[in-house]
Amino acid sequence: MKKAITTGHRDREIELVARLSQAIPSIGHIGNSASLITGVGDDAAVLRHSPRSDWVISCDSSLEGVHFQSDYPADSIGYKSLARATSDLAAMGAQPLYFLLALALPAAKTGKWLRCFALGMSRAAREFHSFLIGGDISKSASVTICIFVLGETPSGLAIPRSGARPGDLIFVTGKLGAAQLGLEIVLRGWSRQSSPKRYLYPHFYPQVPVYLAQALARQRIPSAMMDVSDGLSTDLARLCAASGVGARIRADALPSVQVPAALLARGIDPLALALHGGEDYGLLFTAPRKDAQRLRHIRRDAPITQIGEITSTRKIVLIHRDGRSSSLPSKGWNPFGK
Repeated sequence: MKKAITTGHRDREIELVARLSQAIPSIGHIGNSASLITGVGDDAAVLRHSPRSDWVISCDSSLEGVHFQSDYPADSIGYKSLARATSDLAAMGAQPLYFLLALALPAAKTGKWLRCFALGMSRAAREFHSFLIGGDISKSASVTICIFVLGETPSGLAIPRSGARPGDLIFVTGKLGAAQLGLEIVLRGWSRQSSPKRYLYPHFYPQVPVYLAQALARQRIPSAMMDVSDGLSTDLARLCAASGVGARIRADALPSVQVPAALLARGIDPLALALHGGEDYGLLFTAPRKDAQRLRHIRRDAPITQIGEITSTRKIVLIHRDGRSSSLPSKGWNPFGK
């Protein structure tokens, strides 16, 4: 139940990760057969597993009161918690394989609630072809979910955030702001009224384009890639920072979610949702112009839209529909915001 669309802010999450990585010894080589290819600072870590394949590893937490409310459907909590973690694998172009589940919950939720939670997670696991292989369960005053995921790519094909270059085109998948629209409907109490369930679905059951991500990686099309989890304005800034570049995107090119007239009248802005809304879990990637034409031949489980290009200025610029340009602040999800 993350509440995005905040005022512009420093990326406190990245700052804290940097502080931890400086304080805790890092490991560059493990044993004799697995070397660290990508570590702290990307969507997932990449380890050389064999001459032919790499392991892609990540973990993600879902917390009651932060990512979901206690009255959310239990099956959606189970589904979304695995989808959130699996999105980190998709961001690197990996095929999901296995996951570990650490679950803490009140004793009152060990009956029907837990059964529904498991049904939702089972549905996600089947969609992603991922298997539960262990974990931990304990008692807690509120629900806390932590999922460790392991995926695989052919050796050297995992896609980092750091490969974008000036002149590359910028692409996103899916509809931007769809999950945020569902969240706004829930937060404002409109879900109890006559809002169609289709507007709530992307918030409760986000669709992660894992097969499209794998196809992109196999074809070596993206120069950089990550998932859109905290909002385009925030995640694009992170990709550009990792690559040492800037970006220019067009408001009229964004695949914004369609907002019904009744909600437009209540102040819901599709452009703000598209730029700053979180938890869509689509892909944000860049590609050289010469490789972009190959996208038409990619088998996809989500639409792909070109929204702009990478620049050398290290600034994120939005071109408005009237031709004006302005700096685009990071106003997506900020876990340490006020």
